Amino acid sequence: MVLYTTPFPNSCLSALHAVSWALIFPCYWLVDRLVAPFIPTTYETRQRADDCCCLQLLCSYLFTPVYLALLVASLPFAFLGFLFWSPLQSARRPYIYSRLEDKGPAGGAALLSEWKGTGPGKSFCFATANLCLLPESLARLNNVFNTQARAKEIGQRIRNGANRPQIKIYIDSPTNTSISAASFSSLVSPQGSDGVARAIPGSIKRTASVEYKGDSGRHHSDEAANGLASGDPADSGSLEDACIVRIGGDEGGRPPEADDLATGGQARNEAGRGSRGQTPNHSQRDGDSGSLGSHSASRESLVKARAGADSSSGEPGATNSKLPYKASVVKKAAARKRRHPDEAFDHEISAFFPANLDFLCLQEVFDKRAAAKLKDQLHGYFEYILYDVGVYGCQGCCTFKFLNSGLFFASRYPIMDVAYHCYPNGRCSDGLASKGALFLKVQVGSTPQDQRIVGYISCTHLHALPEDSAIRCEQLDLLQDWLADFRKSTSSSSAANPEELVVFDVICGDFNFDNCSSDDKLEQQHSLFTRYKDPCRLGPGEEKPWAIGTLLETAGLYDEDVCTPENLQKVLESEEGRREYLAFPTSKSPGAGQKGRKDLLKGNGRRIDYMLYTEEGLCLDWKAEVEEFTFVTQLSGLTDHLPVAMRLMVSAVEEEA
Repeated sequence: MVLYTTPFPNSCLSALHAVSWALIFPCYWLVDRLVAPFIPTTYETRQRADDCCCLQLLCSYLFTPVYLALLVASLPFAFLGFLFWSPLQSARRPYIYSRLEDKGPAGGAALLSEWKGTGPGKSFCFATANLCLLPESLARLNNVFNTQARAKEIGQRIRNGANRPQIKIYIDSPTNTSISAASFSSLVSPQGSDGVARAIPGSIKRTASVEYKGDSGRHHSDEAANGLASGDPADSGSLEDACIVRIGGDEGGRPPEADDLATGGQARNEAGRGSRGQTPNHSQRDGDSGSLGSHSASRESLVKARAGADSSSGEPGATNSKLPYKASVVKKAAARKRRHPDEAFDHEISAFFPANLDFLCLQEVFDKRAAAKLKDQLHGYFEYILYDVGVYGCQGCCTFKFLNSGLFFASRYPIMDVAYHCYPNGRCSDGLASKGALFLKVQVGSTPQDQRIVGYISCTHLHALPEDSAIRCEQLDLLQDWLADFRKSTSSSSAANPEELVVFDVICGDFNFDNCSSDDKLEQQHSLFTRYKDPCRLGPGEEKPWAIGTLLETAGLYDEDVCTPENLQKVLESEEGRREYLAFPTSKSPGAGQKGRKDLLKGNGRRIDYMLYTEEGLCLDWKAEVEEFTFVTQLSGLTDHLPVAMRLMVSAVEEEA
């Protein structure tokens, strides 16, 4: 399939569209700027309260007449531009495909070695997030602002979080093996002066911190990260590509070297499987805003009980070219403990996106300029990107569409086929955007017999109005039908093209309903959940104890307790913090206020962002299992949703003896 790199089939239509949009844009921008000051965020309200001279309010009143005059002057040009722009949308393609050609260390995207389908298996990491990148005035309805700056910062945080190396810390102490202790690790990856990660035996105090910095170690760290994630014996065979830190305990008097000999190749196998249970903490300085550029050390440490009271921090003034990386935590399989031992996979609340993130599905990237900024930032890590997905005007949908679908997809693996469908039943405010579903087929490797190893990913954003359960159920029906048609139309089984090996099928996105609310019972019982597995769900209306909501209370986005990724992580690890800062299902029972009603509600908040997977329709010789599920706080203060991530382990089915 040919992927569209431009929105129109020829340069003439592209030029005409550029001219028409140039006539419309001044009017669009002025309306946005006129409305925005009258929808203040809580952050701006607090600033105005501290501004004794009311300078911001005065500036707003002074510029309002100027904006009004310019708006009136721009209206005739906008009308003329609209007359050209509207019919052009019938020829517009439903997405724009972008590929980073420069894949070297300076270009940004990490090189991936091709998977041959051999070895114990391979893990793939998926993430989804609702970014609320709307036009400025509309974004403020969700208590977020400065859309263009947020888009750039979001891209930097995602790229930095996913691009950090996976550092292994093996714990020998039998008294410090709980997942909660591990989640506060803040050790920084050791590195030699030549930029190569070292394996360091022996005990390490909390003050030990050497950083990956600059471009000199970037290429090596990318190679190490890719090797660890691949799962192939060839990839995981060299421990020099990973930083292995062993923390020795006092109990038993057993040196780490002896323990290493006793366990044989266990450390090597753990390195090949990738990082599990990662929650590197990020302690920030003022103005850090949660990026990985902070050089300050976390106040919580994995070895705090054994280390001295002294701590170290790097020099201030970190930039994108100087990125320290905090450590991820992996415990020995024999000693690993989870919060819930009955669970088959690790789960956590993390201050960072998972390392070696492979696929990223985003929603509400409506603003075109913000989408372009986000794309430029993410191309530092992802080679393949689809953006500006959707339709405009009156094509294929029942109402006129002023906004696109808001869907955005980024991948480290080649995209083979793409399809987009617009939901035809949106109404009211949702009907103004071309919300729909994006279906993708990606190639993740090839077998020695030249069979392509592929996977399917679906990204969607369902109807938002809470009272429209029937509409969302209809959209879930359409989603399943469209996906079945997409898989059928893109499958290859002819003699000329050997049958492809499908190793995963994932659906993710913002479903706009939760699994706790009594008002969402219709969606909770939909047939989609019988075909696809939800790692956070026990059944209709019943969540797993560790699952938390992904919708934040917008009024508290800028509170000091949750304004940084590390702070939000710590708050959400407590039930009291979740009840204060997460949105809960609306209650029809009378109560004094929302906070009082929350005490009567079960669950841990509204989880409306989903990651689903299935084993149906996969290659018979392969199985997909969840290895890790993560609630991510790295975008704190930038959106009103929590991103979620899932790592799938794809492996061969063991034959019964």
